[in-house]
Amino acid sequence: MRAWDASRIAAAAGATLLVEPTGERTEQGPLRATIDSRHAVEGELFVGLRGERVDGGEHALEALGAGAWGVLVDPEYAAPAAVAQSGGAVLSHPRPLEAMQALARAWRRELGSSGAQLVGVTGSTGKTSTKDILAALLASHRRVVASPENLNTEIGLPLALLAAPAGTQALVVEMAMRGAGQIAELEAIAEPDVGVIVNVGPVHLELLGSLEAIAAAKAELIAGMRPGATVVVPAGEQLLERHLRADVDTLTFGDGGDVALEQAAHGRVRLRVFEQTLELQPSFSQAHNLQNLLAAVAAALALGIEPAELAAQASLQVRFSALRGEHLSLSGGVVVINDCYNANPMSMRAAIDDLAETAPARRVAVLGDMLELGPQAPRLHREVGLYAAERGVDLLITVGALAAEMRTEFEGESYSTADAAAAAERLAPLLCEGDTVLVKGSRGVGLERVADALGTARVP
Repeated sequence: MRAWDASRIAAAAGATLLVEPTGERTEQGPLRATIDSRHAVEGELFVGLRGERVDGGEHALEALGAGAWGVLVDPEYAAPAAVAQSGGAVLSHPRPLEAMQALARAWRRELGSSGAQLVGVTGSTGKTSTKDILAALLASHRRVVASPENLNTEIGLPLALLAAPAGTQALVVEMAMRGAGQIAELEAIAEPDVGVIVNVGPVHLELLGSLEAIAAAKAELIAGMRPGATVVVPAGEQLLERHLRADVDTLTFGDGGDVALEQAAHGRVRLRVFEQTLELQPSFSQAHNLQNLLAAVAAALALGIEPAELAAQASLQVRFSALRGEHLSLSGGVVVINDCYNANPMSMRAAIDDLAETAPARRVAVLGDMLELGPQAPRLHREVGLYAAERGVDLLITVGALAAEMRTEFEGESYSTADAAAAAERLAPLLCEGDTVLVKGSRGVGLERVADALGTARVP
């Protein structure tokens, strides 16, 4: 937005411009938007959002004092900010979030008018990793911007779009949801040229109730896409078939799809891309991430990248977002698989597979509650416990009341703990040299504390 002046920003946001910026702030528009006045820096537009307890607009003067380019806040807070005459722009809107979303849409269209293409990625699991892989694939061919970490909601997505600089050629954004209508809201802001649905699985059952409802919620991405756009979906996913559109191109990935895995060995993978063969050397080998790679390759093709261009990359180095399958080496030859950002039945199985396939010695799993699964939660937790047993987990420590259900189907050594701190305390004396420890649970369980504690634990 650096080239936009205050009047244009106000018009794009549907806001009222009460005060023009002065001094150096008139030379360029804002770099990006922020909603945290504590971290507002020179050149940013502070947007004051109303929370459950506090209205961010209360901090408008604080943000301006920190050097923010300007503020976009409710009229109640805009008026005092305007009187203060701090040198920053003051924009007023009764619904600042709505204004920020409109501004993000306008900026996305501005980037699009210069040729930028946008990929929206959603799915029950693996969407962040797919986004990371796709961004790495595109980096050698386009000036690419990917949404950082978990900026994937009605608040985070606009922030990610507004941080993309002029000259961006490809945007890769993640789209998350918990209920119906939320993907449609994000799609209307981002207006993707390519939509990716990584998979459909038993996530958010508490609100949606069935896999069919989850698929319909994910398919809101397809419903909102312009004619001629492209959607990337798993091959043979019957839950999505009725949502596909004749006027939106469809690319499939996985067994029997347009992009399929033929072989993975010795750090190299061979893919079949339509009738061609594509070989890549990715920096990862987990089975679930190889499936995510297929989705990412299909999305790259949809953006016009030729298979030969992808094959020309010597290697594909992907830096995955934090807390998503990181392998951390500790003293005593202990390895921690830090995958505690979130969890659901699909991602739990994938993480257990990673543990089973990479552990050279004893396999230890610290597994926490999987939240938002509704009445089916006890059964789904028991099934994970059974799966852990089948995949050869030697020691299981559960965290939380729901996760305790896993022990009913697990015959090996196991313990139940109430919280992350208790799990860390229980695990420390049980660690042995050469152990591989998987740490995974829903975000609300806070299992990163277990991974942090293991970093300082001594192996007996």
